[in-house]
Amino acid sequence: MTTFTDTAPTGDSRGWFARTETWLDARGKGAWIAAMVLSFIFFWPVGLALLAYMIWSKRMFNSPCSSRKSWKSAAMRGASRTGNRAFDHYKEDTLRRLEQEQDDFESFLERLRAARDKSEFDDFMDERARSASSEDKESA
Repeated sequence: MTTFTDTAPTGDSRGWFARTETWLDARGKGAWIAAMVLSFIFFWPVGLALLAYMIWSKRMFNSPCSSRKSWKSAAMRGASRTGNRAFDHYKEDTLRRLEQEQDDFESFLERLRAARDKSEFDDFMDERARSASSEDKESA
């Protein structure tokens, strides 16, 4: 009679690529970049393939800052409530006021830029008119 024996490997059953990917992920973006640079140094096609993989899997452009929420959304989330209604109300009012001040300041800057652009354009047109009139006088 024949017996069947399970001969599954002991340890991690994933392939070498998956284990390497997990190892590099645990060490961060710097490890990915170091692996890519070393691959370019020792055998450039592997470095090129690694670069393509990093771009394709979006590992190249993910940054720790992109995973953070902006201060506005973090402050407005329900999870940021302290439990003290008076403080939460004060905080919401302050944030709303700051957002309004920011919007007002941005509109002020926009008006300032428009005024500066108009002034520069007017100066250009005046200079152009002066040079055109001086050319007319010289030709006459």
